[in-house]
Amino acid sequence: MVGIVVYNPNVITEHYLCALMRYLIIISLFFLVLFSTGCKSEFEKMRASNDTELVYKKAINYYKDKDYYKAQVLLEQILGRYRGKKEAEDLYFKYAYTHYYLKNYVLAASYFQNFANTYITSDLRQEAAYMSAYCNYLQSPDYKLDQTYTYKAIDELQNFINNYPQNERVKDANKLIDELRAKLEHKTMDEADLYYNLRQYQAATNTLQNMLKDFPDSRNVETIRYMIVKSNYNLASNSIYNKKLERFENAQISAEFFMSKFPKSKLRKEISQILRTTKQNIKNLNDGYQNKSTGNRS
Repeated sequence: MVGIVVYNPNVITEHYLCALMRYLIIISLFFLVLFSTGCKSEFEKMRASNDTELVYKKAINYYKDKDYYKAQVLLEQILGRYRGKKEAEDLYFKYAYTHYYLKNYVLAASYFQNFANTYITSDLRQEAAYMSAYCNYLQSPDYKLDQTYTYKAIDELQNFINNYPQNERVKDANKLIDELRAKLEHKTMDEADLYYNLRQYQAATNTLQNMLKDFPDSRNVETIRYMIVKSNYNLASNSIYNKKLERFENAQISAEFFMSKFPKSKLRKEISQILRTTKQNIKNLNDGYQNKSTGNRS
């Protein structure tokens, strides 16, 4: 039996359209690749160029136009070629700034510091030293986090002030140091509060005493002294009997110092009450020791 082929125009049309689409896609991709390879951007041409002078000029133009990413890429390409030449100083300085403007502060600080150490006679050295410190300042995190960059920024800013006392940026450097130190003080005060709330009164007292040494010009001296009195008093109150007398005596000393140091303090009433209670405890303890001593003799 001979099979009969049924003509279906719809099937033929679908096959034809699919084939046409594949053909058009292939052609489009071909021309896209051809166009891409034949029409590279000016920036890509510069990246592939061996013309050092041309790349140099284009890098400077990108920098002036504030296109710092492209400027940085091209500067990286030619920095080594200008080593030892008069253009090197300016190129390296601009290269450090591209990292700064792109907010790569770790690298920016490093390159500014290297510049200051390398070009010791440069008119730009002082600016580079300041910018290295400033980049570390910008990396200083929230006071609750690790403060490595805070300490580093303070050290560099202080060195800048010491080395260039007549520089116009000294005033700004001092302000930045004050801000950073306030952050460190805040962190330390939080640590003292934490110790106090955990009833670790000895640790709280030590932390607060260290604050007075580390931040002698603190605006929070009254609060610190107040917390020292309370920590000393609570430490004595919660101590074993043999340590109570000495610790209450320390509490008395700190309370009397507070009363003399801050005669108009709003906290005097509370401290005065602590002082009275402390003196009474000292009296009771001394009486107890005397009674024990009398009992031993009899």
